[in-house]
Amino acid sequence: MSKSYSQLLRDIESGEIISIILIPNRREVFVEFRNGDRRLIPIFYNDQKIIRISQEYNVPLTVRDIKSEQRLANFITGFGLTLIFVISLTFLIRRSSKILNNIQSFSNRSSQVKQEDISKYTFDDVAGLNEESHELKEIVTFLKNPQILNDLGAKTPKGVLLIGPPGTGKTLLARAIAGEANVPFFSISASEFVEMFVGVGASRVRDLFKSAKEKAPCIVFIDEIDSVGRQRGAGIGGGNDEREQTLNQLLTEMDGFEPNNGVIVIAATNRPDILDRALTRPGRFDRRIEISLPDRKARYKILSVHARTKPLCNSVRLMDWATKTPGFSGADLENLLNESAIYAARNDNSIIKSVDLENALEKARFGQISKPLTDSNKKRQIAYQIIGKALVALMMQSHDKLEKISLFKSLGDVYGMTYFSPDEETMDSGLLTRNYIYSKIVISLGSRAAETIVYGSREVTQGSQKDLENVYFWANQMVTKFGFSDLGPIAYETEKDSVFLGKNILKNKMEYSQKTSKEIDNQIILIANNAINHAIELLSDKVPLLDNLVDELVLNETLESEFVINSLNSYNSKNRK
Repeated sequence: MSKSYSQLLRDIESGEIISIILIPNRREVFVEFRNGDRRLIPIFYNDQKIIRISQEYNVPLTVRDIKSEQRLANFITGFGLTLIFVISLTFLIRRSSKILNNIQSFSNRSSQVKQEDISKYTFDDVAGLNEESHELKEIVTFLKNPQILNDLGAKTPKGVLLIGPPGTGKTLLARAIAGEANVPFFSISASEFVEMFVGVGASRVRDLFKSAKEKAPCIVFIDEIDSVGRQRGAGIGGGNDEREQTLNQLLTEMDGFEPNNGVIVIAATNRPDILDRALTRPGRFDRRIEISLPDRKARYKILSVHARTKPLCNSVRLMDWATKTPGFSGADLENLLNESAIYAARNDNSIIKSVDLENALEKARFGQISKPLTDSNKKRQIAYQIIGKALVALMMQSHDKLEKISLFKSLGDVYGMTYFSPDEETMDSGLLTRNYIYSKIVISLGSRAAETIVYGSREVTQGSQKDLENVYFWANQMVTKFGFSDLGPIAYETEKDSVFLGKNILKNKMEYSQKTSKEIDNQIILIANNAINHAIELLSDKVPLLDNLVDELVLNETLESEFVINSLNSYNSKNRK
């Protein structure tokens, strides 16, 4: 309990206090009592009375000056605040310097691939690209012995544009050129040129070509060139300043080449239609090499290359699997063998068997497979859709080969599968006949036709929705692009620039009258109605066969194409008699 000022005076008079320390700046006294107690007691400002009474009763009184202590405390506080400020300022400066260094380092990233890695690749590793490899052999010749072309006055193209779908081997082909010529290989993705800060991409282009010229002869490979080489000034709201500056710098660097200086620029893209015209003019990327999906022989060679490191069973014939994989790219084929190896390891097999390849092929085609519906009625109705489509395809004598039908569903698709292997000759030629397209429409409506016959038009389901989308697509193509309708040989729709280029968004896309538009709709509807009637006519006298095959599919959940074909042939033979 604190003592009052009056009590302090009484304690001095009674002799209870043995010493007093006066602290004027604080207006306090530090008092020590005979019983050992010590206390701070407040006093009045410039209190003379406490001094007189202490002298009167012989109580020792000491005056403590704390100004020096205050100065020391103020100094320490000020020094601490200054130190905190200096440390904070240093941190901010270092962080700013780091950001600036990172900005500068964007243009100094190494893009060269190790030479020992490049030397591993040759044209022998680029299986299935014989014609494309032949086109590029002259570049290898120039890189190895430029004097041959110089003596003839020939010039090697400064830029080579590799065009093809993803996974067809564009990057591998570029590496094979460097491997064959045994020259340095600079590889970079065009998207790495475009950074947050304007001018960084152009700086990176300059540094890349500066390094390439120091290592000449060499290969500079730019992947996905369309990400930086897109048409300038296109798009809603104008272009991208950083991307356009980067493209301008790239064009300048390619124009700045000395004749036959030994630097070959190879770029890859799957969107040549959106490239800036200045990029593809003569003197820059003036050579275009189309890399298409491999044919059967090419797929066999690709499978053979990737099978070198995989233990295949002796019964596995790669040519058979090349036949089963039309439309597969080189990357797809590599993934097929890799997935089959995973299936083999999952089953604790030391070699890859045909069943592993079959499982991998189904996964590549359909994705993750799961069990069908447990509801027997719905399951049976889905089976009618599948069998109806398969029978119509067989009776239409489609060029596409029926491979397999199954009630198993892929992820997100609850309606089973009917898989057709596309006709490779049609794919290679790129020519579609009117009868071929019409057959595809009739086959797509086979599911709806079977449901209509068995359950009636009021009980059909949406299970054939994807088929109906295909019907509209092909019927629309017949009328508006191919001239396969009563409207005559006119293409009402033509290939236009991509929407994201922004050239047609604000334009009226309809280049024909409203009356013609209505006629086009009528023709599409007419084709679809004729096709559904055709499919119903084909199936109307096959109901017993349809029922038997549905029973088999519901029981086994999967039917091979040979079983369905044999069943149809037997039914037809029996009814002829």
